[in-house]
Amino acid sequence: MKNADQGAVNEWVAELMGEGLRIGVVRARFNDALTSRLAQSCLEELAQLKVERSDIKLVTVPGALEIPVALKAMADSGDFDALIALGCVIRGETYHFELVANESGAGVTRVSLDHQVPVANAILTVENEAQAWARVEDKGRDAARVAVEMANLLEDLS
Repeated sequence: MKNADQGAVNEWVAELMGEGLRIGVVRARFNDALTSRLAQSCLEELAQLKVERSDIKLVTVPGALEIPVALKAMADSGDFDALIALGCVIRGETYHFELVANESGAGVTRVSLDHQVPVANAILTVENEAQAWARVEDKGRDAARVAVEMANLLEDLS
C-alpha cells in the first residue's frame, strides 16, 4: 500500500499487483455468450495484474440467483483473498428482472460483509442485449481490478 501524502489527511492507496493472491470467480451460465466473454475479459485482466492461473478458481452456476451460494461456499473455505461475481440479467416483460437483479446483488453484498472478503460484483443488469455487449469488456476488466485492489487493501488494513 502506498501512502499518498495529502497534507493533514493520511490516505492509503492499495496496489494493483496480483502476485500471490488467490481469486475465486463465479460465472452464471444464463446468457452464456455474454457471461463467457465477461469471464474471458476478467481472466485476461487478472493475468495482466500478475495473478497466477493456478491461483484462480472459476466455477459456473446456472444463473445470477445461484451466484451468492457459490460465493458463500468459496468464502467459507477460507482459500481466497477475493471473489468475483460474473453474470448478466436482461430486463424482460415481467417483475422477474427486478427480483433477480435485487436478490443476486444483495446476496453478493451479504457474502462480502459476512465473511469480510472482497467480492467484485460484475453482475450486469441491463435493459437489452446491446447494452450488455457494450459493457461486457470493461466490466470484466473492472471486476478483476476491484478484486485485486480490495484484496490488497484489506490485507494492508488488517
